[in-house]
Amino acid sequence: MTTTAHRGPLGVVRELTLSSRPLSWVNTAYPFAAAYVMSTREVDAALVVGTLFFLIPYNLLMYGINDVFDYESDLKNPRKGGVEGALLDTRLHRTTLLASTLLPLPFVAYLVAIGDPLSWLVLAFSLFAVVAYSAPRLRFKERPVLDSMTSATHFVSPALYGFVLAGEGISAAAWIILAGFFLWGMASQAFGAVQDVVADRAAGIGSIATVLGARPTVWFAFALYAVGGLLMLALPWPGPLAALLVLPYLAIVWQFRGITDATAETANKGWRQFLGANYVVGFLVTMLLIWVALR
Repeated sequence: MTTTAHRGPLGVVRELTLSSRPLSWVNTAYPFAAAYVMSTREVDAALVVGTLFFLIPYNLLMYGINDVFDYESDLKNPRKGGVEGALLDTRLHRTTLLASTLLPLPFVAYLVAIGDPLSWLVLAFSLFAVVAYSAPRLRFKERPVLDSMTSATHFVSPALYGFVLAGEGISAAAWIILAGFFLWGMASQAFGAVQDVVADRAAGIGSIATVLGARPTVWFAFALYAVGGLLMLALPWPGPLAALLVLPYLAIVWQFRGITDATAETANKGWRQFLGANYVVGFLVTMLLIWVALR
């Protein structure tokens, strides 16, 4: 168990940062920024504040709550205690909940002040999904399929919010992209749950992977990635090139097509590959968006 509460403010900040999953910050900030910029073609205060919000406060809220209320099960999970999730000292739980709640407030206040009722609704829905995933009583993460849908919402709702905040309307192509991104998010959550089958069952936690089993969940994730990629073929040129970007994820998941519940923990290798693939694919998405913007 990590015991850093006695290390002073720097130790607390380190643990809070670790809890917010720095490797995943870009997964929520980038969708917002890309949607907003592609809609407005502007760099303004709303873009800066919104990107910063979805970069750190949003992730601390999402993962900080998770690390506090999943503490007992995380003790049984060998991959916790590093970049894949903090194992917070119990003395930091109150601090984490306070920081997770208070840090987003000034950002949310600003975004509400510059937005309209529709943007407020989307932002509220996004924040609800973040809290509902791990908070007691709601615990959407323990409701199979809803867990994958809620996790996908965590990444798609910042993009939807970016479109709405921009006030330029959402095109048919944008809706197709959001749908494909949603399927990507569901697939990613489902595949990520496979590595925790043993630990989650030991802790009595339900998930899509503990209910379906490791192998069916891998195939479920593979199918969602494939359908999400095929949706990109319906986009105007050069949008269909985005279909190729699903191939790394299909290749990663394909390695584990024969996995069993007993060997589920080996999927952690694929999950680490997934984390790396996100940066490569993100770069290629950026190049594609620049191409679209310059046409």
